[in-house]
Parts: sequence; C-alpha cells; structure tokens
Amino acid sequence: MAKDKKSGKKSSSPTPFSEALRADPGTDLASIDPRSTPGFDGDKDAGKVALDALTEPVSELQERLFAESRAGGTRSILLVVQGMDTSGKGGIMRHAVGAVDPQGVQITSFKAPSTEEQKHPFLWRIRNALPTPGMIGVFDRSHYEDVLIVRVHDLVPKAQWSRRYGQINTFEQGVVDQDTTIIKVMLHISKDEQKARLAERLDRPDKYWKFNPGDIDERERWDDYQQAYQAIIDKCSTDAAPWYVVPADRKWFARLAVMNLLHEHLQQLDPQWPEADFDVAEQQARLEKS
Repeated sequence: MAKDKKSGKKSSSPTPFSEALRADPGTDLASIDPRSTPGFDGDKDAGKVALDALTEPVSELQERLFAESRAGGTRSILLVVQGMDTSGKGGIMRHAVGAVDPQGVQITSFKAPSTEEQKHPFLWRIRNALPTPGMIGVFDRSHYEDVLIVRVHDLVPKAQWSRRYGQINTFEQGVVDQDTTIIKVMLHISKDEQKARLAERLDRPDKYWKFNPGDIDERERWDDYQQAYQAIIDKCSTDAAPWYVVPADRKWFARLAVMNLLHEHLQQLDPQWPEADFDVAEQQARLEKS
C-alpha cells in the first residue's frame, strides 16, 4: 500500500507516482522532504526489486511506441530532468532511461550555449533536440537553465528572463499539440545530502573526475536556486506539462520514481503494434514452400 501524500496515512490502493509526485502551482518545494518516498512504502531492497520488475513492461511499451511510428504514428515522449549538482541525473540515465532499447532513446545534455547557439533565441537549440515520432527524448538539463542559472547569476536582465516563463509555457503547449508527451522531473536533493556526495567525490580517487570546483561555487547560491526552482513550479507547471518533484536523497527511490513516471505515461499512451500491411497467410505459405 502507498501513503497519501497529504495525510501520510496508508491508502487502500497504490497511489500512482504521477499523482504522488505532481507539483502544481503553489506547491511549497521547501515542505517536501528530500528523503521521503511518496507513492512507495518499501525499503531500498524492495525498491530495487520493483525497479527491475519495470524493465520488461517499459521496454515493451517503448518498442510498441517505436513500431507505431514506423506505420505513420506521430507520438513521442520528452523526459526533462533537472536538479542541483549531484542530484542523481547520471544515475537516472543509467538505471532508468538505460533500461530501454537505446535505439528508441535520444539523450541530449545541455551545457552552456555555444557561440552559434547564442546567436539564436534561447529555445532554438531546444527545438532542434526534440524527439522524433516513436522516440523517447531525454533532456539532461534543458530550457529551464534559462530561468535557473541565468536568473541566479543575472546573466541577462530580469525583464528578459521574466518573459521566458510565458514563452516556455507557449512552447511546451505547442510541443504537446504535436503529439509529444512531456514529463518534467525536478530531482529534489537536500543541502546536507549534496555536501555528503561532494565530500565522497573528494575522498575517492575514482570519483575525482566527477568533481568540479565550480560545484561549490554554485552551492553557495543554494537559497537562490531554491527560489528559482520554486518559481518554475509556480509559473510553468501546467495541465499540458506539469512538474513532478522527485525526492532524491535516496538514489534508489529517485530512479524508481522516474521509471514509474515513464511507465505510467507510456501506459496512458497505450501504443499499439501496427497491423500487417501484407497477407500474413500468404506469406506463411510462401515461407513454408521456400
């Protein structure tokens, strides 16, 4: 059984992750415990079993979505993953997204815009990376950097980044209208857990490559980032493309939650195997004679 996210009491039936994790405008980010496990009552071992159990059904649904597109289907999925440094985006890519056929996935990692990208409106590079029909597109960071890091560091005037919330909503509505389902995930990590993960990277030689001194610089702006994340929930969690806040202090839960969100949205799409465009019996007879 799952816990009701408001009362904390056990419900008689499991709460879908898409319901337990949804953050509508007005949701107080600071009130969400980064160590909580909304929608799941099990421990780490149970979580790993549950994650493994999702691999086959998600893989089949992803293959059906891909096959559907070969017969003219136009639907796709866009998974947007945002979070502070060390929030676990890499683990999501390996353990959740990595569970499906790589031929059906397009992963784009957005870094600081290149010189060429800076010549265009901020959504230009995002449009160019949208998933094609039948694909699951994954954005490791995204257009939201343009109202997160840009806002926190005052990279453009406030009047400019303030307009971007509305531009993002219009853009996402257009993407949805073109048959792409958007799943927006904010990995919600605590400041103490981030410190522990950064310390681990400095304690272990095999983790040095993951450490960037700039991560500590960004950490000093923690409160500013939390305000910026609160703003994108309040301004850009819409019916067309809601935000899901995934508590991320427990890595196993974050991976399980994202996998469940992907599974639930694929189930809602319910992609179908294409009908044969040839006479099956005739081809079976031909094969028998060959």
